[in-house]
Formats: sequence, C-alpha cells, structure tokens
Amino acid sequence: MYVFVLPCMQFVLSLYPRLRLETRTTINHHMSNPRKKTMVSMLFMHFCIVFTVCLIASNILETKQMVFGPLHLTGGLLIFPISYIINDVVCEVWGYRRAGILIWTGFLSNFSFMMVAWIADAIPGAPYWENEEGFHAIFGLTPRIALASFVSFIIGSFVNAYVMSRMKISDQGKRFPLRAIMSTVWGEGADSLIFFPLAFYGVLPNEELPLMMLSQLVLKTVYEIIVLPVTIRVVNWVKVSEGEDVYDKNVSYNIFSVFKKSDEE
Repeated sequence: MYVFVLPCMQFVLSLYPRLRLETRTTINHHMSNPRKKTMVSMLFMHFCIVFTVCLIASNILETKQMVFGPLHLTGGLLIFPISYIINDVVCEVWGYRRAGILIWTGFLSNFSFMMVAWIADAIPGAPYWENEEGFHAIFGLTPRIALASFVSFIIGSFVNAYVMSRMKISDQGKRFPLRAIMSTVWGEGADSLIFFPLAFYGVLPNEELPLMMLSQLVLKTVYEIIVLPVTIRVVNWVKVSEGEDVYDKNVSYNIFSVFKKSDEE
C-alpha cells in the first residue's frame, strides 16, 4: 500500500507549500546556527495510509451485493464509513487544509490502484488459470461506475470537511459529536446523491434508487454514531499528542486550492 500512498502524498504536498507542517529544530554541532527541518507528522501519515486502505478496500468490497430485508446494500458499507471518520479526525485536529491533503492523497492513490487493476484485468490470463471471470468481476469496473465513484468521493469528502470546519468555528470548538454526525449526514448524503444516479440510472429500476440512497445514508450515519465514543477519544488523544487544534480562519474552501502555488516561502 505504501507504493500508492507515499508517492501520491509526496506529490500533493509538493503542490501545497502553504501547508503548516510540523517544525522541529535539528542542531548540527559543526555549525554555529541550528537548522530547522520541516516534516509531516507520523500520525498524519498513518491516517493517510489507513484512509487510502479504506478507499481501495471499499471499492473491492462494493462488488459484493447484500440484502437485509428491504435494504439492498454493498460490502463497501462495512469499511467506507471509516474514511469519513478519519476525515473528521484530521479536519478537527489539523484543519481543512490538511483534510484537503488527505482527500487528494486518497483520491490519487485509489485512482492509481484502479489503473493498475484495469491494466491487469485487460492482460489475457495464462491458459491454465481458471479465475479470469472472477477477477474481472472484482477489478473490471465499468468506466461509468468508476467515474461515479471518483466524482462522488471527491465531492462528498470535501462537503464533509467543509461542514466540520465551518461548524467548529461557529461552535467555537464545542459540540464535536454534533458536527461529526452532521458532517457525515451532509458528506454521505452528497456522496450517495451523486454516486447512485451516475452509476445505476437506467441500469436498475428507477424506483429502487431513492431507497438505496436513503438506506446507505441512514446506515452510514448510524455507523458514525455507534463509533462516536471511539472517535472522540482518538480526537482528544491526537490533539494532546500533536499539540494541534486548528481553527480555519481566512482559509480557502476551494477544493483545488491544494494545486495552487503560493508566493510564501
């Protein structure tokens, strides 16, 4: 997984010089002045890795269709909500800018993995290999579904981060549980509202789409509520460990601001 995460993270960071990185002082005893070395914290890097693992795993698990009573679900529901929880933690502790790094790193890593998977699927299998059909069913996503997945992920994730950021400022840092839940409702709502029509309109019965979108939203929100006590503990621990609690004042909410060069040194 490092093969996909680290190069993508390094690329995104290189395009975002305004990101306030952790600064540590390194003293070289052969020089009269100490030198400062900037680096991304290990905790943030680990969150990026877990975030990316959740995205890639959820895409694979999406191929599993499940039915629970009237609910039609996919296997991705088991792990995809974790990406929104990580998004909440990063935005709460480090702010919207760092959440943008997280989201674009996850997107580029996921895109890179899917490109490799499509290439592997397109290459004919060995004559003695009997799993061609199964491999294609898992990794041979149609361009329409892949596009729907990428677009809905970007928009839903940034909506989630935006709501977290704005509510933190308006609440003056209080009521984290409320903004964690509300950001999930808005983010997952945007994700489902975009993904299902783009991916399945004209493929599945139109009357099934609203039920699928609503059930996904409700279950993912319930998922967030169930693990909320753990999320709160993680946020508090990371804030203490990192010494960070960023409030996004005068920050650009343009999702493409990560790709804009800054004049700041």
